[in-house]
Amino acid sequence: MDGARPAEPRVGRIRGVLDPAHWTLWKQRPSLVFYCFLVESVALVATVWTAAVVPVRAWDLVVFGVLAGLGVLQAELGRQVERVRRLVSDTPHINLTSVWTFAGVLLLPPALGTALIAVLYVHLATRSLARMKRVPPFRTTLNATLVVVTCYSADFVLARLGVSDMYAALTAGWRGVTAIALAAVTYFLVAAITILPALTITTRSVKAFFGGLGDNLLEVATLCLGMLTALTLATLPALTLAIVPPLLVLHRAVLIKQLEIAATTDEKTGLFNTTGWHLLASRELARAQRSTRSTFGVLMIDLDYFKLINDEHGHLAGDTVLRAVAATIKTAVRDYDSVGRFGGEEFVVLLPDIGPAAVLAVAERIRSAIEQLKVEYEDGSRTRVIGDLSASIGVATYPDGGTAVDRLLQAADKALYRAKDAGRNQVVDGTATA
Repeated sequence: MDGARPAEPRVGRIRGVLDPAHWTLWKQRPSLVFYCFLVESVALVATVWTAAVVPVRAWDLVVFGVLAGLGVLQAELGRQVERVRRLVSDTPHINLTSVWTFAGVLLLPPALGTALIAVLYVHLATRSLARMKRVPPFRTTLNATLVVVTCYSADFVLARLGVSDMYAALTAGWRGVTAIALAAVTYFLVAAITILPALTITTRSVKAFFGGLGDNLLEVATLCLGMLTALTLATLPALTLAIVPPLLVLHRAVLIKQLEIAATTDEKTGLFNTTGWHLLASRELARAQRSTRSTFGVLMIDLDYFKLINDEHGHLAGDTVLRAVAATIKTAVRDYDSVGRFGGEEFVVLLPDIGPAAVLAVAERIRSAIEQLKVEYEDGSRTRVIGDLSASIGVATYPDGGTAVDRLLQAADKALYRAKDAGRNQVVDGTATA
């Protein structure tokens, strides 16, 4: 999340880790520094206390070795997939370790579960070279510590319900099932809540930080596999290795989905790219053609005098403006409308199930929102503001503006240029002259 940075020599990185005076942590906000020490203190106290109170049996050490070994094996077999996932996706990263850590909650004494987390995260930190080059050590430490706190929260729920582990759950009937289910829910919720302070060191919104339905379902899937792993180890340990192949298939399937999303997403703004938007528009056209009364609208939006912004403020500031305009357009339309970027400063919007008058109203709302937009960007040590933005918008509505996606785009594009010729910063309906 800290962004890419030039790779340091290996010796220099090691010295930086060993020298507290050079830790990246001290460059963060005081609230984050405090939070790091708070959660690490809680994890340390809990580990010391449980290590003294909860005995470790010989079988626990065997289970620990199996879970650690399988976790390392899965990480090694999936290293290439993991590297590509980190490169192609900016969504919250789920590395599938919950399979092993939640199994540890259900099978191991809490202190031994902490040792399992330490083994898995040390392995991730030392083997994921792409991650080491851009994420400072304190982030990996914080992530691991938050997992420790999450596991202790799930352990607490099991203890309160009188089901200490999977072995006890097997003889507790529905009470055991309920306890394990509630432990999984607690794990999921605490993992989400404890990561909130990380918003202080990222520019992501809350929604972007927590990801969509697919990201959260992946975390649920890993917890379910963690349950199955614990159940297998508690009943038929020899079959535990069978967990790894489906986990690797899931890992690859997630990568394929991320590649599909990347192929249809504009990297700069996060909107649909030309390919992705055309695909959605074609689907909407096919749906509209099946209904004699269905209409939809297309907007072509072009920022006025955008080249002057790049010339005066620089291309990085221009990129900031594009992202701000993209967010403004998305805010001005409905959740199920599709916003795309066709390159440069040109945007396109698909508005399903809407009449001509409403399409014009949406276009005017977008134009007005862009006109009021003020974009801040960092210029060295000072913050500058870019204002006086405007956009020209061309409108076309199916079927009067055209009965094919390309015809609708042509009608909207012609209307856009008429808006430019008429003085810019206005909306022109191209349907009537299509």
